[in-house]
Amino acid sequence: RQHCQSHLPPHMIPSFFIILDKLPLNQNGKIDRKLLPLPSFLSMHLTNHDELLLPKNETEIIIHHIWCDLLKQTQILTNTNIFSIGGHSIIIMQLFHQYKIEFHLETNALSISNLFQHPTIIHHAQLIQQSINTTHTLNDYPWSSLHLTQARASFAQERIYLDEQIRFSSNKTTMNNMYVIPLLYRISSMNGHISITRLHHAFQSVITKHNILRTALYIDDTNGTIIQHSLDAHIILNDDMKSCGLTIINVHNDDYRHMNEIIGEILNQSDLFDLSKGHVINCHILRHCGCSQDDISCENDDLLSENDHVLIGVHHAMFDGASTSIFIRDLSLAYQSDDSLFLDENTLNYIDYSVHEHIMDISLSREFWHSQLESYNMACSLSLPVDRQRSSTGQRSGLASSAQITFDDETCASFLNYASSHHLTLFQLGLSVFHVFLFKLTHGQTDLCISSINANRYRNELVNMIGMFVSTLPYRVELDPHCSFDEVVEYVQEKCLSILEHSHYPLQHILRDLHLTQSNVSFLETMFDFISMQKDIGHLSLNDADLEQVSLEQSVEMSKFDFSLTFVYNPSSDHNQLSCSFVCSHDLFEKSAVSKAARRFQYMSEQLFQTQSSNISVMNVSSSISKLSLIVPEEAEEMELVVFHRLDNIANEGMIVCSLSHCFIKVVVS
Repeated sequence: RQHCQSHLPPHMIPSFFIILDKLPLNQNGKIDRKLLPLPSFLSMHLTNHDELLLPKNETEIIIHHIWCDLLKQTQILTNTNIFSIGGHSIIIMQLFHQYKIEFHLETNALSISNLFQHPTIIHHAQLIQQSINTTHTLNDYPWSSLHLTQARASFAQERIYLDEQIRFSSNKTTMNNMYVIPLLYRISSMNGHISITRLHHAFQSVITKHNILRTALYIDDTNGTIIQHSLDAHIILNDDMKSCGLTIINVHNDDYRHMNEIIGEILNQSDLFDLSKGHVINCHILRHCGCSQDDISCENDDLLSENDHVLIGVHHAMFDGASTSIFIRDLSLAYQSDDSLFLDENTLNYIDYSVHEHIMDISLSREFWHSQLESYNMACSLSLPVDRQRSSTGQRSGLASSAQITFDDETCASFLNYASSHHLTLFQLGLSVFHVFLFKLTHGQTDLCISSINANRYRNELVNMIGMFVSTLPYRVELDPHCSFDEVVEYVQEKCLSILEHSHYPLQHILRDLHLTQSNVSFLETMFDFISMQKDIGHLSLNDADLEQVSLEQSVEMSKFDFSLTFVYNPSSDHNQLSCSFVCSHDLFEKSAVSKAARRFQYMSEQLFQTQSSNISVMNVSSSISKLSLIVPEEAEEMELVVFHRLDNIANEGMIVCSLSHCFIKVVVS
């Protein structure tokens, strides 16, 4: 530790150390990270110095207990930076709300941004001591079950339901299920066997436990309100596998369709869901049969084999990304026990959350969002160089033009180091890069407003609940063309921190306050997201059988937005941990144009995050963002050859204009 302290800044010093005799290697002689022992405070030997950093007063003890509970630790030193032990923005949000309940704080007595900027137990205790107040507010009381079966839909459900009905319901839409969340798993190894009947019972058990997976959505004809109705499990589920949406598909040797094509056809079935009847989840078992379609020998086989696939589809109105690990955990438990999962009638359900959400006091957030957007020109769209104009009706086909980027290890390390050294979340840094890219791509447009999503599980009661909590929020950034990338990052971080405290405010309210509707808002057409992969959703265990998650290919990719960028960070990967994908509407962009946009984005990112050893011209992050270039090296080389070497009558003067698809050169003839 002393050696690290003499060479590293405080935020980069490890919280603890594990001494190994040797590092585990894989067959190629490289370090096998998967075999490295997981850090555990139980195995740590506390020095005298460390013992002084254990909780010393009642406030620190309470905070320490909350941290250990959220981060699944047994001991945390009071000077440990929460981001160095797995903390992130959602954890900070949960801490914020739990502090308010535990210490009886007023709504505005504690600032989320202060919790971010002072991320240790000691500092949090000091902030809370300054904010102690015994007054309860409406947001502070514990949420409990209301024992309801019918209530108004949540704001997130309303948003998705209406979007599906308005933008993706015409004959132009070629994708039937724009809001399907597909989970595809392949049986990778098995010491025993997987029984389809047992999997069916486990699937039923999960649906029975989580009311949201048997909830209907429909419009109340009397007042036009969207209603959610939790249906009785005994009525909609029976011994028939199809009653809970489980279907077996035998893939024969003479079926020449590619697996992705089969999956694409399944996900595009017009009857995949029926929200009005509560059919919101289904499971397709893709079983490989070593026979022809005329042979029925495998039709009655109850067992699955290696390389068979399990495809689970859930409607997004009932399920978000964070729900995946909860669903997989319960499916595994139900299969292992071969019995019903424990049901607690007093457990908070999603329908209860919806009711509490509608009665929360959100007056402060209304003022915040009004101040954020009151001067923004809502009629002004980003000047993206499209190949085609959008339909005047606003209807979409849902087809996507996409491109993927995988960053090399050097760029990834530089990206992560920048985030660490500037106390940033990866989301904040990625969002900063995207805003700078849009500034360059739109030829200097400075008032940039795009959308991003927030997990919105801001209370402890919501952490282990399946449902749709994600909120869509506008991120407006007003750039100065002369500011540096460092300054942009600092500005975007402050923006993100201020938004976090008001992220529960529904998009519908934001639009209503501005006299807008969901179908005519420009900032909803450009989307950003940053996904950090979790180990538990990439693996499903059914007794002695292991199933690994399989990424879906572009053949089943759909586009809900005009222009979207998604970063993916996979810390468990040995190489290429950072990647991103552009998914754009094919109604507006050709695939070649999106591919070139992705290449320009990659080149700009390499200018920001490559090291000096790279042959790419590295930009000083303290220099003006205007100096960044979107002209990729091969284009620059071609222009140099054409303009300055092949044509003798052209003076050394020119202007280059860069778009998604082309670089135009204006030359002066001497």
